[in-house]
Amino acid sequence: DNGDSNDDTNKIREEAIMHLGAIHKTQRDASAIQQLVVELRPFFQTIPKAKTGKIVRALIDEVSLIEGAAETVIQLCKESIEWAETEKRTFLRLPLQAKLASSYYETGQYQDSLKIIVPLLREVRKMDDKRLLVSMHLIESKVQHAQNHLPKARAALTAARTAANSIYCPPQLQAELDMQSGTLHAEEGDYKTAYSYFYEAYESYESLTTAEDKALAQLCLKYMLLTKIMAGNADDVSNLTSGKLALQFADPKLSSMMAIAKAYKAASLHQFQQAKSTYRLELERDTVIHRHLEQLYQKLLEDNLLRIVSPFSQVEISHVASLIELDVNQVEKKLSQMILDKKLPGILDQGNDCLIVFDDPESDGTYPATLETISHIGTVVDSLYTRASRLR
Repeated sequence: DNGDSNDDTNKIREEAIMHLGAIHKTQRDASAIQQLVVELRPFFQTIPKAKTGKIVRALIDEVSLIEGAAETVIQLCKESIEWAETEKRTFLRLPLQAKLASSYYETGQYQDSLKIIVPLLREVRKMDDKRLLVSMHLIESKVQHAQNHLPKARAALTAARTAANSIYCPPQLQAELDMQSGTLHAEEGDYKTAYSYFYEAYESYESLTTAEDKALAQLCLKYMLLTKIMAGNADDVSNLTSGKLALQFADPKLSSMMAIAKAYKAASLHQFQQAKSTYRLELERDTVIHRHLEQLYQKLLEDNLLRIVSPFSQVEISHVASLIELDVNQVEKKLSQMILDKKLPGILDQGNDCLIVFDDPESDGTYPATLETISHIGTVVDSLYTRASRLR
């Protein structure tokens, strides 16, 4: 009876701890939760290790949801890892180290994150904890992507998916995998595949109930709109945002993408810059969107320059800059880049401060025809050699 009574008491205490953590989160008091974790350590000695791990991770997650508490999360993780090592609680230490690596990534401390990830991956493989292995590879992929190491990011994501195939993957973790896959495909310019992954992630997050998951579902929807714009299908944006898929998320975050889509459809640099200025917070805070919008701006700039210079055989650079309403140096730099990339046939005459545009060269079919002829001759020679071999 005493055992049952202790179990019931501990269960009540656990519920009280979680409620207290939720209250501190609502009050945005990260230090109070940090102090609570320390004060509960004597209590943790009286309950099973699995429950200890569950409570500690849940309290740290509560701190993570408080805006501006990233440094507190890092400090709390470090303190808890030291305590777990002292108490020889390996199964608690490993997920705490994974959380610390994730926190370093979120605060932009990528090298510190990798210093934890590399040795931890070796240890997790030995423990054969597949779910934690998936999470670690996923964090590694995000860190490598943030540092623009796309091959390494792709390799880490492939390793995460391979490990995920051998276990039951919770919807939240599966959504994270799909979201990272969509992000990497978008980086490679495969926007159609990226859209499919973002849609899968959206559906997974939408099936969950917490406010944080709903916010991530909205982020996936933003990325879906972004891939449509980047793929040149700006018309599809209005269809997506007017359907029941997005009605529940109608707010400035989606309005920002609609404004970008309108600017792209109109091929207007002015509208594009105006949209970026109006929705600066929504567009520039997200590194994925910011990076792709920079590519979109460069594409719009090239299209506008080509449209302006196409009627001329020779034109002053200052005149082009005045027509496009940009700085002369910026226009000159972009024109020289387009010439080097063979997007614009012409040369810059810097002595006279003008652009000389060449006529589009007529395509010469001699070389392709010659290569095709050589290929056919090679086929004939191979055929004759085969027949001669049979006669012998």
